[in-house]
Formats: sequence, C-alpha cells, structure tokens
Amino acid sequence: MYDFQIDPADKPAMWRELNAAAGALTAGEPDPVANMANVSALLFETLPDVNWAGFYRNVDGELVLGPFQGRAACIRIPFGRGVCGAAAATLEPQLVDDVHAFPGHIACDAASRSELVVPVLDADGGLLALIDLDSPSVARFDREDEAGCLDLARRLSGALAGMAKMVSKG
Repeated sequence: MYDFQIDPADKPAMWRELNAAAGALTAGEPDPVANMANVSALLFETLPDVNWAGFYRNVDGELVLGPFQGRAACIRIPFGRGVCGAAAATLEPQLVDDVHAFPGHIACDAASRSELVVPVLDADGGLLALIDLDSPSVARFDREDEAGCLDLARRLSGALAGMAKMVSKG
C-alpha cells in the first residue's frame, strides 16, 4: 500500500521526506499503537546502519516496550535507568556515541554501540513515548539525526495523543 523511496544520501532531505512519509502513514489514524508500528517500520527501512528502531511507551511512570523493528528488546525500563530512562527522566534527547561508555547502560542487544533517544511529548509537555534508535556502529547518529528525530517526535505528538487514554484504561 505504501512504498516510500527515501534516499538517505542527503541527511536533511532524508529526514524531511521521512517526516512527510510518517505524516502520510499516521494521517487520520487515531490508534497510537498502529501509528507507532508503521513509523517504526518506516524508520527501520529508511535509516542506514540501524539495528533497532521503535518506541517505549510511558505507562504509569515506567517505560514499557512499544512497537519496534529489530531484535527482541527489554520490556520495562525505569525512568532514570539507561539511555531511555535518562531521556524519560529529563525529557531531553539522548545522543550517545558509545553506549558502553554510558553510565548504567542497559544492554538489550549486545550488538548496539550507539543510540539516539527522543521524547515524544503531549501538548502539556508530558511524556507519551520515546523514539529509540540503535546502531551497531559507534557514533552513528549526529545532530542532524537528532534534529530530524525531534521534528518527527513533534509530528507524532498528535498521532500518539490517544496514548494517555490507553494508559488510563489500564
């Protein structure tokens, strides 16, 4: 149904096209899990040198694994623990060149060497979810990736707005 041909050679253009494609995938779809599933597939297909792309959801103040592409992952992560937990606790992106040098890193996949984690916030600044990208290469992600992923997180805020309702239903 969707066949996005996004060229990763020009990184700013790639992120613009990736964001536009994510908008097309999530337009009019109210289910946040479906939206995360499609966006994680898009990220995994589009981004070169990535071995994991997905989401962690904020469920009652704990990070719970959401839709992803890649190897099996840690299911629950406390705020403040590891790269994802740091992003959740601070609500700031985490751009980590070498995860093995990150204090408290949680090694869900021993092949991962670098990581980019970006919070997806609701309209009030509360944490809905995290976008988590892993690579088997040291220093794979840079500030252009961070900026593109932050744009994606802002775009997804509305597409994941139903997350708060899902959490409150238990």
